[in-house]
Amino acid sequence: MANHSAFSYAVHFVKVMVHASTGVVKVVRAVSAIDAGKIVNEITAESQIIGSVVGGISMSLMEEGVIDHRYGRWVNNNFADYHVAVNADVPHVEVLFVNKPDPILNPIGSKGMGEVGMVGFAAAVANAVYHATGKRIRELPITPDKLI
Repeated sequence: MANHSAFSYAVHFVKVMVHASTGVVKVVRAVSAIDAGKIVNEITAESQIIGSVVGGISMSLMEEGVIDHRYGRWVNNNFADYHVAVNADVPHVEVLFVNKPDPILNPIGSKGMGEVGMVGFAAAVANAVYHATGKRIRELPITPDKLI
């Protein structure tokens, strides 16, 4: 194992709808394909990725930590000002696993998934918004004021 490294990989495909006059973005389809070696428990692994996608929707469209740069402190210091995705914001999430064991890593051939389901998801949303609107947004969250 000393001569090898083990990584899990994910790719995300996102379809969004953007309201033409208000700029509101809604994720209408999300597909995530994951390579994490042998999947030991498919139900819990799928739930892990679905949770990551929900977090990715929140990160890309809603979550905004506002900092007062004079003092280096958060301005929105409560959850009333910090929005996260709820059931109505999340479409059906399709999760696909490569499910190919990595025999060098361990006897089972599994790898850790951790937050691999969230890595790159915000970029997938930003790319979908670009393809829908022609506007490249490079700062999260992607809010209507940045699109209009």
